[in-house]
Amino acid sequence: MKVFTQSVNFNADKDLLNFVKEKFLTLTKFHDKIIDAEIFLKVFNTSDKENKRTEVKINIPGRELIIKREAKTFEEGVNSAVDNLKRQLKRSKEKQRDSVIL
Repeated sequence: MKVFTQSVNFNADKDLLNFVKEKFLTLTKFHDKIIDAEIFLKVFNTSDKENKRTEVKINIPGRELIIKREAKTFEEGVNSAVDNLKRQLKRSKEKQRDSVIL
């Protein structure tokens, strides 16, 4: 699986990029045919504490999974997105398995 990460309105350090890549590579345990993941890390200039948005697009054969999360830190947003994607990937794999049985 390829992981593409882009930071918008700021420069991401290597530690953050490595954290994001490691987290998203764990998704291959839940669906073996993930083509790639596109992650956008955005900072908004607002007075709100949750001004960091994580947007993710996962490409699997025949489908795209899209998640958007806002949090105080990018790590929180990435963890939340990965947890949600794990559930979606499991569901997608089950549907794929069920359609093969029919």
